[in-house]
Amino acid sequence: MRDIAQYDVLVVGAGFSGISALYRLRKLGLTVKVFESGGDFGGVWHWNRYPGARVDSEWPYYQLNIPEAYRDWDFSERFPDHNEIRAYFAHLDKVLGLRKDVRFNSHVTSAQWSSDGWTVETRDGQVAKAKYMILCTGSLHRRYVPGFPGLDTFKGVVHHTGAWPRDVSVQGKRVGIIGAGATGVQVTQELGKQASELTVFMRRPSYCLPMAQHKLSGAEQKGWKSYFDTLFRQGRKSPAGFPVLGMPMGVLDAAPTEREEWFENIWQRGAFNYLALNYNDVVLSKEANRLVYDFWARKVGARIKDDSKRKLMAPQEPPFFFGTKRSPLEQDYYEVIDQPNVHVVNLNDEPLRCFNATGIVVGDKQIDLDIVVLATGFDSFSGSLTQMGLKNRHGQDIAEIWKSGIRTYLGMTMHGFPNAFMVYSPHAPTALSNGPTLIELQCDWVVSAIEKLEKEGATRIEAKSAAEDDWIAMIDTMNERTLFPLTDSWWNKATIPGQKAQVLTYPEGIETYEAQVREKLEEWQGFEVTH
Repeated sequence: MRDIAQYDVLVVGAGFSGISALYRLRKLGLTVKVFESGGDFGGVWHWNRYPGARVDSEWPYYQLNIPEAYRDWDFSERFPDHNEIRAYFAHLDKVLGLRKDVRFNSHVTSAQWSSDGWTVETRDGQVAKAKYMILCTGSLHRRYVPGFPGLDTFKGVVHHTGAWPRDVSVQGKRVGIIGAGATGVQVTQELGKQASELTVFMRRPSYCLPMAQHKLSGAEQKGWKSYFDTLFRQGRKSPAGFPVLGMPMGVLDAAPTEREEWFENIWQRGAFNYLALNYNDVVLSKEANRLVYDFWARKVGARIKDDSKRKLMAPQEPPFFFGTKRSPLEQDYYEVIDQPNVHVVNLNDEPLRCFNATGIVVGDKQIDLDIVVLATGFDSFSGSLTQMGLKNRHGQDIAEIWKSGIRTYLGMTMHGFPNAFMVYSPHAPTALSNGPTLIELQCDWVVSAIEKLEKEGATRIEAKSAAEDDWIAMIDTMNERTLFPLTDSWWNKATIPGQKAQVLTYPEGIETYEAQVREKLEEWQGFEVTH
């Protein structure tokens, strides 16, 4: 019989969410074990090593609000790259002594409930048991590779951006990038400057915003650290995790000249300010949305000299509503696209028919390639949970349960999964929020719930099925008055064939979400609690 290690809490994943949970659980004096698939801390940032990979939440907000960690850590840029983010995780480990409670290279293959708690098994043969389990597996973890016909016949090199090997050179190579989302934008910016020929295959363009990247001086960072606590707390009271407020009126309420001046003002600030500081009806009114799009298209179009490329990248008619799909941040994306060695293929006009030994057939033409980059994204929200052997108390796998649609209560609990919690999850403001802000909010809630259960002497908590129904219906109702349901993207899982497209984003913002979920703790609203 195998030895089974016993803990108070098991955590799956050692990215921002897993570290946040571990940090808070330790303060309660609970024993914790974290299992991580990768070889080190970082979650998605352990794997994200593709050319140009960097955060798109500006400094100082893409870090944890832990004074003993940020006191002696400086970032070098407004938007750190993947190397610096991994160095930051190493700093967290050093300062907080995290490693002793984490087992790396331990992919969870089974998580099952019995009357006395959760038992987790890993691919490397570890078995552990705990009263509680927190799933910190990330919303963008499980790589998605479409079933392209003939992909296995291609004699060149294929890399998914989520599994990019070290020391890949594209100098002098013919490269194809499939995808023009946030990752595709970052990769294009880098590889377009190196490859002899770069072909971007896309279905629709992204509405990129100016990053306005710059170096951070040591004096600048040290001066601002006095305000970090206030900035982070105010971020928790904002819609998206950044302590800013948008215009308290609609686009059409402003005079045209005033409106254009404000558009230009917030555009020049870079980051997500063109969204965060814009008028309050951008994703509510089609007419308002069109004016915001038209300004964007003029700004971007002015940077593209090639007329045919301009029509593809900043079309006169918007292919989707502005702000209803992720807007990547770019530095020189449109200048790179405009280069003569960079080509853009519109897959709506020239469908990708198949791969063959030397390249890709689109429409009626052959495009020969040496390297293909799959910037095809992830099985968002559910992919990391449906492939880890997670079963409910009846022995049903979550992959089967969620086949007809994802179900949660508060975006953190699920009916049929007692004493189990999720962080950075569906049915929360995940897609519309600064990651660390939402993660810390949810970890605070989960740890508060565990602390309350322990003080009450409770043995079990489980979300009611009716509470899930109500939570999902509420989010659907919230979104009905917006333009979000009119655009398909990874935000609603419409990009994965065979999966149910559904609204998965809580649209009312972080502050409203936190107030609402906190209220549920008071009398355990929507839960069955066993003492």
